[in-house]
Amino acid sequence: MERKRMIEVSDLHKSYGSLEVLKGISLGVDAGEVVSIVGASGAGKTTLLQIIGTLSRPDRGHVEVDGVAVEKLGDRELSLFRNRKIGFVFQFHHLLPEFTAFENVCIPGYIGGRDRAEVEAHARELIDLLGMTHRMEHKPAEMSGGEQQRIAVARALINSPAVLLADEPSGNLDTKNRDELHRLFFTLRDRLGQTIVVVTHDENLARMADRKIEMSDGMIVEG
Repeated sequence: MERKRMIEVSDLHKSYGSLEVLKGISLGVDAGEVVSIVGASGAGKTTLLQIIGTLSRPDRGHVEVDGVAVEKLGDRELSLFRNRKIGFVFQFHHLLPEFTAFENVCIPGYIGGRDRAEVEAHARELIDLLGMTHRMEHKPAEMSGGEQQRIAVARALINSPAVLLADEPSGNLDTKNRDELHRLFFTLRDRLGQTIVVVTHDENLARMADRKIEMSDGMIVEG
């Protein structure tokens, strides 16, 4: 059976002043696919991820996520779409220090205006899935870097996003925690059918992905 196309971008161009960062990128990602994006610093990887994630708009080109042409959305519609459809995991976890792990996971669900009991039940399920139940009431300063990143992943998943986007998610972790986080992405794909796009310099993670895309000088050169 043919899989649903979850991400479709075509002829993306993006410049910052006189610097052309993306030079006509076209890319498709199927539902339930784990795709890695690799390339030297300055290749345009993070810019592409930000445009797919609606954090930045291209100068021209088409972006479609879960069947929605995002360039047609106004700012408020785009914000709602991002909250409901896209989960983000960054190199630095950005957990709010004054809140517990459980509260951090729940916050995007509250912002999305969802039923509080439903959000909290889902947060407990995700925290359990990620093996973090014992840290549920701990604040970020009481957790290791690997534990904080797992909570950041749970937070990214709280609204059951169509797409999970990760930018150097293991760049700050030691080898053990890095390997555990990498395996976690494939658990999410297998258990939840999650579509995942990861920008990484980690060759092991890049090879584990269903497909590796290599970028150079604002263009896709392989994959």
